[in-house]
Amino acid sequence: MSSFKVFDIAGSGLSAQSVRLNTVASNLANADSVSGDPATVYRARHPVFEAVRAQLGAQPQDGNAAVRVKGIVESTAEPTARYEPGNPLANEEGYVYAPNVNVIEELVDMISASRAYQNNVEVMNTSKELMLATLKLGQ
Repeated sequence: MSSFKVFDIAGSGLSAQSVRLNTVASNLANADSVSGDPATVYRARHPVFEAVRAQLGAQPQDGNAAVRVKGIVESTAEPTARYEPGNPLANEEGYVYAPNVNVIEELVDMISASRAYQNNVEVMNTSKELMLATLKLGQ
């Protein structure tokens, strides 16, 4: 396995965590939006990751591993109905529907994604330092 594969693996992790941070930001930005129809209200989105172990025809020891974003799924939880007859978006019964975004869960997910991103950066920095130290051995 090439020593440079660690950068590919950590880079795919950085990309995946970046998508995760972007979906959290989108969920938080829409947490206070409302709609008069439960079918059109914003629904929380979450990325689904997939571990890529090896490409076709490659040997497991070749180190062709990565993380890939398989897709982004919407939550199936029901939106919250609130009685606000004075709201211009309220339906004929006076209800507005709030998204199914749990702000606390999103903040925890943001912290987790941020730390995973930082860990991947540390892996890349440590690998770079080790490679530079190895090159200095020959001097």
